[in-house]
Amino acid sequence: MNVGDDRERLSQKQMLKILRQDAPINEMITVYLSDVDDQYNHGIYCALIPSGGIERILCRPAWDLFHGNGLPGSEEHYKNNEKRIEYLRYGTSNGVEPLVIDRDFFGLHDKYMEISEEFRLFHRLYHDRKLDHFIKIDDDGNEELVAIVETNRIQIRLKEILQFIAIKEMHLSIQFDCREYSKYSLDELGIEEGGIDGRDGLICWRLYYGDSGFGKHNAFSRLLGKRLLRPTSKAKSGFRGFAEEIPKQYVDFITGIDENGDEITHSSDLDTLANSDAYLTLVHFRKQVLDKYYQQPSRYSVRDGALYCGNLWSIQIDNHHDDKVCAWLGDLGRDLSYEEQLHWRAHNIPPRGGMSETHFKRQILAEFTDSDRLEHSFSQRYQELAKKCEKKLGWRLLLPLDKRDEHYFKCIRIPATDEQSDFDELVLGLTKILIDSLNESQLNALIPENQRKSLSDCNKIV
Repeated sequence: MNVGDDRERLSQKQMLKILRQDAPINEMITVYLSDVDDQYNHGIYCALIPSGGIERILCRPAWDLFHGNGLPGSEEHYKNNEKRIEYLRYGTSNGVEPLVIDRDFFGLHDKYMEISEEFRLFHRLYHDRKLDHFIKIDDDGNEELVAIVETNRIQIRLKEILQFIAIKEMHLSIQFDCREYSKYSLDELGIEEGGIDGRDGLICWRLYYGDSGFGKHNAFSRLLGKRLLRPTSKAKSGFRGFAEEIPKQYVDFITGIDENGDEITHSSDLDTLANSDAYLTLVHFRKQVLDKYYQQPSRYSVRDGALYCGNLWSIQIDNHHDDKVCAWLGDLGRDLSYEEQLHWRAHNIPPRGGMSETHFKRQILAEFTDSDRLEHSFSQRYQELAKKCEKKLGWRLLLPLDKRDEHYFKCIRIPATDEQSDFDELVLGLTKILIDSLNESQLNALIPENQRKSLSDCNKIV
């Protein structure tokens, strides 16, 4: 770089511009950064500041929480000439708390950075240890990426930070320490040694120029400071007890056809249904309504007469037909969120035929009865076979599926369409469950050695 480029770089105008930019609330922001290069050393380390001490914090650019701080400690003080020792959760009594914590183990183990446990528990974040990502699961079971942890950078979505500090009545302090180095001296750059202080609203900084005089670097600049971000309102925090209650929305479903052939619809609003017999109106849907759930077996489970989303929600359904799925109007309004109702409404059809015999016996007559659907009885028979083999033989004819293949079992069903791809997927699933899982070693033990053939050889013959 020439003298002009280095003079511009050491001014840190671009860095200060970046630090002052407002990020959209649904975007990730950097809460920890250690970016070191031959020409620069950029660091960011965030802290949580009590909202009552903002002016005191902004009166100087120095950091209020340093790397290695924020850990439990104690403070010694005297009262009435009596020594007292106070336990401090974060090591200081000034109310400043860490969002990201340095974990150091005296050089005996690798050190790493860790997101505050309180923050993780506050949002009930799932830790994907393989990717070092933190996931938030909403009431519908949808997953959203909230935090990314990398060796030299940690990013957290701004929305979750602002919700967290709203309840804690704190501000987020983005502390920065950015250094730029040049091979030129200050005289060559035409810059005077010294510092300049600045403040604009909730950001304060100090820019200092000096000559390092070591290595191949001569002049340097250091931009030190912090920027505070206000919390959202407690009503927007999403935290139970503080967040505003948003009235649930309800979808109108097709419940019949009038004498002109026009569709009759009825709201699934529970208040509307409470004073009528419409709760037990059977609503009909194309069978493809369940495809969404079959395609995500790690999240949803379609069973005999019911649909589950983990332990979050479930709804009883009549899935004992060849060409449709049915559900009670009241259950649709009670058990499904507005977003899920919209998905079902997209597959809603006028009534054709009644409920299945299985559903009628269970729901109306309150009788225990087995399903007559092959996909349901297949699952039941599979489990029975495993138990009987263990009891009679002491080993399983069909070995348990590998965890990576469990979705094949969960998704076994008669296809909703005649598409070749659906049929191929079914055949592949049955092959994994019934052929590839055969206990070949135990079966071979029952056959004379000179007559044994591996399953792969048998497949070649076929």
